[in-house]
Parts: sequence; C-alpha cells; structure tokens
Amino acid sequence: MTLFDDRARTVLSEPVIVRFTTIRPDGYPHTVPVWFMLDNDDLIVFSLREARKVANATAVSRGCLSIGGDPAGSPCYLIDGDLTLEDDPDHSIAARITHHYESPEDAAKDLAAWQDESFVVLRLKPKRVIKLA
Repeated sequence: MTLFDDRARTVLSEPVIVRFTTIRPDGYPHTVPVWFMLDNDDLIVFSLREARKVANATAVSRGCLSIGGDPAGSPCYLIDGDLTLEDDPDHSIAARITHHYESPEDAAKDLAAWQDESFVVLRLKPKRVIKLA
C-alpha cells in the first residue's frame, strides 16, 4: 500500500530542491536543502559519505523530507520515515538524480568532477505523509 496519492506523486516527481532533516547527536534537527528522487515508494538522496546527514542517519535512522508550499497555496507535504544507507560505488544513483536536475551537459561535467568521491544513498522509507496544502 502506498502513502502517496496521485497529486503527491506528481509533486514528488518534479526536480525541485527539498528540505531533508536528520537528527543530530544533541537531539536537534539538522535540515539541509538536497536533490532527491522518488524511487517506487521511497525517497532517495545521494551524499558524500562524510556529510553530517550521513553520520546522523547512521546514529538515528529516522528522517523527514519537506516539499512544496512555494508559491503560497501550492501543494506541500511533510514525509516522515525510516532511513537506510546504501553504498553507491558506481555512482549510478548519483547519476540518476543529477540527470533529473541538470541538463545532460551539466550533469556529465558534475559527474566527471565527482568521479573520485565516495557517495552513499540515504533512502527514506515513508511511514507518515502529512499534507499541509
């Protein structure tokens, strides 16, 4: 059973910057703007392995993604869920997401520049979807 209706799926298919929240060791939220993609019913984000959000997700495997609300009155959702981490050794997920956001030329340049980076994928498995608008 999916938590997303057709309207939410449409919003989640757009290449927009979203806010991604993990929990810091001191218990406070850590929210950063990220690129993401809908992957079946999961939301995926790629990141450098050394990033704070990866360390947070390793310690506390819960997170939230916030999307929409701009302009005022447009669809807006908060999506809470459990986080898992996956390696992305061949950068295939990073490439999928980058191509979702950038032109083929820009994506190719960025991916070439990142070829020696160590990426992981943060996979948010939704548990609750809150429709705000």
